[in-house]
Amino acid sequence: MRERGRTRRLLGLGVRTGSAMIRTRLGGQADWRALGEALFDGLSELKGPAMKLAQIMAQWDDLLPPDLADELSRLQRQAEPMPWEGIRRTLIDQYGDLDRHFREIEPRPFASASMGQVHRAVTHDGNTLVLKVQYPGLAEVLESDLAQVRRIMRLGRWLKVPQVRLDALFEELAASLRGELDYHAEAEALARYRARYAHLDSLVIPEPLPSLSGPRVLAMRYVAGTPLRELEDADDATRQRLATTLADWLTEELFTHRELHADPHAGNFAADDHGRLVIYDLGAVVPVPESRLRAMMALLDATLAGDPMAMDEALLGLGGRQGQGAPLALYRESAEAVAPLFAPGIQDFSDVRVHRRLRDLTPKVWAAMDRLQPPADTLLLSRTLNGHYWNLVRLGARLDMHARTQPLLAWARRR
Repeated sequence: MRERGRTRRLLGLGVRTGSAMIRTRLGGQADWRALGEALFDGLSELKGPAMKLAQIMAQWDDLLPPDLADELSRLQRQAEPMPWEGIRRTLIDQYGDLDRHFREIEPRPFASASMGQVHRAVTHDGNTLVLKVQYPGLAEVLESDLAQVRRIMRLGRWLKVPQVRLDALFEELAASLRGELDYHAEAEALARYRARYAHLDSLVIPEPLPSLSGPRVLAMRYVAGTPLRELEDADDATRQRLATTLADWLTEELFTHRELHADPHAGNFAADDHGRLVIYDLGAVVPVPESRLRAMMALLDATLAGDPMAMDEALLGLGGRQGQGAPLALYRESAEAVAPLFAPGIQDFSDVRVHRRLRDLTPKVWAAMDRLQPPADTLLLSRTLNGHYWNLVRLGARLDMHARTQPLLAWARRR
């Protein structure tokens, strides 16, 4: 009964979304704000795959109507928590007698997401921990939810998103969600990243506690921090230090260790009291083969050279553009939009002229997606790097991207 109820509610949200899109296509006025509020309320309660999809879509706010994007973005910061009693049952399944392990567990979570929520706890020896608790029954309904989400995603065609793009997005979402249910893998990623980046004094990664963790509960030492999305008014020196750390870490992660933290929404990052960058969530870490990195850098190289034919060849090297390529004019416009970010000297990520051109370009690129046919793993990398770009915009970063990328481009040219 519970699963059928979820299915009916997901289908109901899909019908409301489809009706709004049809009304718009027929020349009517869709109330995107009202639709967004309905989706926020429904997805906050249902959690799981549909909520995760909405969070991903909210990162592409240049695709959605502004009122709808504003409401969906609330799912990254204001999602309604699951009632304590359900979470408590999961904790009892993990620990048995809670009082034997903890002096206190806060019933009110300080973070709620699509797959779980986070509660502070204090042990009897006075250590403050956080317990990331998976929503009850999520594993049992995951595949059913994914089937319904696939049906809902077909409505994206009304927003002129090509079917190949929707299919790839779904496969990415499904793989990500299945991976996020594996708390053992996340604990291993936390330990691996702590050891790997111990030399970066400006970076903090919480310590996992295997003795208190299990299949549906991940225990970590508590690291206080101000979420990145609340740092826009912080002093400039702090924001620039955080931006530099973020850029340094991403470069090392990709080009030294061939991995990528693939969930870049701002709620996963914070600043501690010393102005260090805190990374809270490592539930989505993906490998990035060297061949994929070289192909992506070849595309960037051709883009910065403003060479449309070389850009088309680089897309073939990525495994995309199997049929007729995109118009050369689109390649040229893409190069003109991207090049200012990599010009010699310090680039100001708060310069609205740059990302306004990127926003204006995005719908044109997506309209040609059926001709570009990018592989799914490239879409994942693109979404992730796009998310980190907007994190740098939020921080008002000033970085010399030319100096940062020249050694990487030289590396990619060597075979």
